[in-house]
This record gives sequence, structure tokens and C-alpha cells, in this order.
Amino acid sequence: MKIHEYQAKEIFAKHGIQVPPGEVVTNAEDARVVAERIGKPVMVKSQVHVGGRGKAGGIKYCENADVAYQNAKSILGMDIKGLTVKKVLITEAVNITSESYVGIIIDRAAKKPVFMVSPAGGIDIEQVAAETPEKIFKRHIDPLLGMSMYEARGLAYKLYDDPKLVNQAAKIIMQLYDVFMSNDCSLAEINPLITTPEGKVWAIDAKINIDDNGLFRHKEIEALRDMDAEEKSEMDARDAGLSFVKLDGNIGCIVNGAGLAMATMDLVKYYGGQPANFLDIGGSSNPEKVVSAMQIILRDPNVKAILFNIFGGITRCDDVANGIVEAINRMKPSVPIVVRLTGTNEDEAREILKSTNLPAATTMDGVVKKAIEIAGIN
Repeated sequence: MKIHEYQAKEIFAKHGIQVPPGEVVTNAEDARVVAERIGKPVMVKSQVHVGGRGKAGGIKYCENADVAYQNAKSILGMDIKGLTVKKVLITEAVNITSESYVGIIIDRAAKKPVFMVSPAGGIDIEQVAAETPEKIFKRHIDPLLGMSMYEARGLAYKLYDDPKLVNQAAKIIMQLYDVFMSNDCSLAEINPLITTPEGKVWAIDAKINIDDNGLFRHKEIEALRDMDAEEKSEMDARDAGLSFVKLDGNIGCIVNGAGLAMATMDLVKYYGGQPANFLDIGGSSNPEKVVSAMQIILRDPNVKAILFNIFGGITRCDDVANGIVEAINRMKPSVPIVVRLTGTNEDEAREILKSTNLPAATTMDGVVKKAIEIAGIN
């Protein structure tokens, strides 16, 4: 789950990280009022769940309240990478001497959180990694021992030579680790972490992603979810109990089990197609889940074929087959469908599907090749 910058800053502040004062508004007149209250130059910052806001014109410096009004008026309603700006953050502008990057994510291979810091802040860390990888420094943190001050200082010295700046940055790094661990984050990021001419270190931007699996422990964070900013298909999938991620491909995939879903997607790419989604119906044998999965995938105009790859253990193949038949009867899809059902009650499933005349396969490679063939991709 993603949250907006202003929400992330509120969490930062609760953990002691210094952020510039500001307020989020939804209209230009309120932007003027907040800027007048701050009484200094301000930044007007669009609040959308995408990067590159500044490059798109969604972040503006404003010398006074009148300029803040004009910029807020132009930014509100702006389309940034397919998302409409409905809120802007009016925050005090800070004089910047230097910009750095500090972030923490989970390294799944190492099974530990990993800090990444770079003196090249203010731009996407992916761009830094591609163009100047020598400017990125990493440190894994043992989750049992936690973050120590000497580790934080070691990272801070990668950013600054001045011990006064190092001490401030090390404290912020410790606080950011606390944010990350106590809120079940999958990402916590400050970009940029800046220094001022007065020798202060501030977090003037904030980004937090929350692991959905930990939200049951954080009802107050779950309440921050912005439904307007989320992909409708992903929201519907969540409500239906499906694990779904929309991608940009052309082969719709309906699979049971995350590992099998990933392997299926790999095969689609291997044989020349592009997966349109990750969709795991899980271990349930509820036919209604299959219907919901079909409804979600069929909304994507890029999908040229749908493949079912079901390996029935707990999941019963005959229930999946009933779901397929029900979905076809309800939606009359024009997109071709190919099916592989192997495992529990597969013979019964094949019998159920006889009336549909759907192309069938008995292997993973077979179902993927057939899906790509009927999609007319190769």
C-alpha cells in the first residue's frame, strides 16, 4: 500500500524526523491561505502515487501567497502519468546546500532490511544506479539486533565529511529504521535529504510503502489509503480475495499459487509473449473467485488471450472448471481462452469443460505456447 508524501511526513514527524511545516489542500484559495500563514516562500507539491512529479511540472517554488495560488490552480487537475492531481501540499521552502538519498527496503535474498544511501540525491535512485552505481552504498541490518548508531554513522559518513552533519544524518537514519520496522514498511525513503546553509539536515520529501500483509496491525495507516489513486482492478481483486498485479502485457494469466504464477509469467516471456498480470486465485476452490478473476482480466483492452494454469492440490480442478463455465456464460468473452487443469479432480474438470470447446493443454509449456499461438503474437 502506498501513501502520499504529506501522510508519510506525518509519520516521520511522529518518529522525530524533522520535516518542513506544511498543509495539504484541495483548492487554490486554500493554498493561498496556507502560504500566507507560513509567511515565507513555499513549495506547491502535487500529491500523487508516482515519481517524477517535478519533471512533470507538479512541484513549484512560490515566492509569495499569490504565486502559490496561481501554481496550485495550475497543478490541481493536472494529469501526471495517468493520475489526476486532487491534492497539493503547501510546505515551507528550504534553502538547499546539498541533496542526498537515504532509503531502506527488504532484501529478500539476504532476508534482511538493507539501507541504501547516496550523495547523489534529488533524482530517481534507479537513475543513479544505472549511471553512477559507485555512488550508492548499502548496508544490511540484522533484524534481531536492530540498527546501531555506529552503523548509522558509517552510512552518514558516506554522505558528509562534516561530523556535525554526520551526527544529524545518523540520528535521522536511526529514526528512519524505526519508521520502517514499526510500521511494517516495504519501503521508507528520503529523497532528498538536504543540508541548509545554516548546517541543518532536513527530510524535505518522504515516501513510504506499507506491506499489505502487515496492515491488520495498523488500522490507522490502512485508513490513509487513497482509493482514487489505486488501480480499480487491483482494488476489486483485493475485495475478491485475489492476489493481483496489473502489468503491461498481452497474455492474461490465471493461476493458483504465487510460485506457479511467477513461473507461468516467466514462460510467457520465454516464448515471446508478455504477461498482462500476476493473478493468484490461491488455494480456494470457490468458483466465484474464477468468475471475479475473469471479470478483472477482461477489463484490460491489451489482453489478447487468457491462460489458466491450475495445478490442483487443495484447489479442486472441477470447481475451477465450474467457475470457467460460469464466467463464459455470464460474460461471453471474445478473447480466446486456453486451459491447463492438472491435479485433484482433473478428469471431472475435463468433463465439465467439454461443452466449452476450449483449447486444453496438459503441460505448462503447452498451455503457454498455445496461448501465445491463439493470441496471434508469433
